[in-house]
Amino acid sequence: MVPALLTGGARPEPRMPEELDSRTLDAIVRLAIEEDVGSGDLTTDALVPPTALARARILAKEEGILAGMDAARTTFEVLDSRLEIEERLENGAALRPGTSILVLRGKARALLAGERTALNFLGRLSGVATTASRFVRAVAGTGVTILDTRKTSPGMRVLEKHAVEVGGATSHRVGLDAAILVKRNHVVLAGGDLGDAVSRAARAAGTGAIVTAEATSLEEARIAFRAGAAILLLDNFAPEALPPVVAALREEARTLGRSLALEASGGVTIENVRAFAESGVDRVSAGALTRKANWLDVAMRCEPLAGS
Repeated sequence: MVPALLTGGARPEPRMPEELDSRTLDAIVRLAIEEDVGSGDLTTDALVPPTALARARILAKEEGILAGMDAARTTFEVLDSRLEIEERLENGAALRPGTSILVLRGKARALLAGERTALNFLGRLSGVATTASRFVRAVAGTGVTILDTRKTSPGMRVLEKHAVEVGGATSHRVGLDAAILVKRNHVVLAGGDLGDAVSRAARAAGTGAIVTAEATSLEEARIAFRAGAAILLLDNFAPEALPPVVAALREEARTLGRSLALEASGGVTIENVRAFAESGVDRVSAGALTRKANWLDVAMRCEPLAGS
């Protein structure tokens, strides 16, 4: 579906990452099942009778933070609504090797058909939650908020951003319809004048709207702030270069009597995120929360049930 903004239609309502509603979840899960199962599970259909019953246990194989339970459960519900699904843990639980996550009972064919899709959701999303948790712990005590970015897997954004929140970090914006963020390419294509671009964005946003602007130098930050930006995204600064920039911008905000939030972004890693947080900014955004997240290893073990 083409977004309304590209067709001249009405502006859509902004989405929020916590809106993991059943309709959205069902659509994502069905697409994933179609991708994996297609017209049928040839191996299972050849080897497992349609009446066969089984018990399956999904377990963790390494330490981490659990996420993706909604997607995993929905996967099996879509394949067979009669399956018995026992959730041993909730999203956000600490995982260790051997920890039971889900126990399922029912038709063996449905369990095998859903195995890889459910494990993919759990592995990917638990990896994101685990990475987000590590970043949050790394800045503990600084008061700085850790934010994600739009660097997400296509089609998986809502789920990955939900996993970021499960890990204790905060979602930046779900999509382009969620907030105004003036970046370099916007300025270039809007005429090349940063101050003019920010002013125009602020006017278009209307009274009370918050405009964020990207800045790669103190001079750009001052221009954007004076033009109406309330949040300055200080992009690609080295952590050690930020304190004097932050101090200068705080002083300018005091002089003008305006509120100002400062965000560091660009080149943020788990090794240097603490240095960014201690530079005096209010928040740090890191694409690494999703882009660098390793999958958590999870597995499913099956056994036949009597009565098959």
